[in-house]
Amino acid sequence: MTQIVRFAPSPNGLLHLGHAFSALLNAARARETGGRFLLRIEDIDVSRCRPAYEAAISEDLAWLGLAWETPVRRQSEHFSDYRAALATLDALGVLYPAFESRAEIARLVAAREAAGPWPRDPDGAPLYPGDAKAMPPPERAARIARGEPHVLRLDLSAALARLGPAAETLAFEERGEGPDGETGRVPARPEAWGDVVVARKDVPASYHLAVVVDDAAQGVTEVVRGRDLFAATSIHRVLQALLGLPAPAYRHHRLILDAEGRKLSKSTRATGLSELRAAGLTPADVRRLIEPIAAPAHP
Repeated sequence: MTQIVRFAPSPNGLLHLGHAFSALLNAARARETGGRFLLRIEDIDVSRCRPAYEAAISEDLAWLGLAWETPVRRQSEHFSDYRAALATLDALGVLYPAFESRAEIARLVAAREAAGPWPRDPDGAPLYPGDAKAMPPPERAARIARGEPHVLRLDLSAALARLGPAAETLAFEERGEGPDGETGRVPARPEAWGDVVVARKDVPASYHLAVVVDDAAQGVTEVVRGRDLFAATSIHRVLQALLGLPAPAYRHHRLILDAEGRKLSKSTRATGLSELRAAGLTPADVRRLIEPIAAPAHP
């Protein structure tokens, strides 16, 4: 079946071997299915993203021999799409504003952990510990009218109640393999995330909201991405169901790790594509570097 896939980097640093691996997998999937390979620039973090990094992304991908459809979708050009999605969620009664700063949240978590472990999401961040959900509507409105900075959080319990019986059967199609070998039809487990942020203080979206809106807008049929995002698929399925968006299939792939077994980061200059290119390596050399590192752990 023809597939529409996308490679979606953030222009807040230079690409490394892990990005090359994911981009090459996406391009190969498009090629083998007679499908389409899209590039999306995920630049909602306007404070960290830079045009120079976006230019470097295009240069690195072209050096690898990849070609993609144009125009490229840039998240910063589609804030109106995210605002429309937020309006739909608000009309469903599944959003609430939260006004705590990061420091205040850290203090709340510390206070709760004094009585025992506080739950954390699959990424290791503590679940939201505040009580903004219980704030009286007049107080919310007054604080927003005063211009107090706030995020918008998804009221997960209200969201699941809104979905009704469908929430109990919410799942996604995994065509790759999750961290624990999950494949095929995988039940969604959004409760592990708590009340996630869907709109940040400075932009009308978070990663979770933007990615589901973008995938639907671009007609993506198969999401090929790293296993570090496997758990996030559960919250994405909730948002897709609430917004009436189609659910693509997912193909999560192994991560390329450094010598200490950690996921590569953009600060790891030794694996940066521009660094490797400057050292005289060719695209074929990069492929040879990736193949043994990304090979399955078991036959």
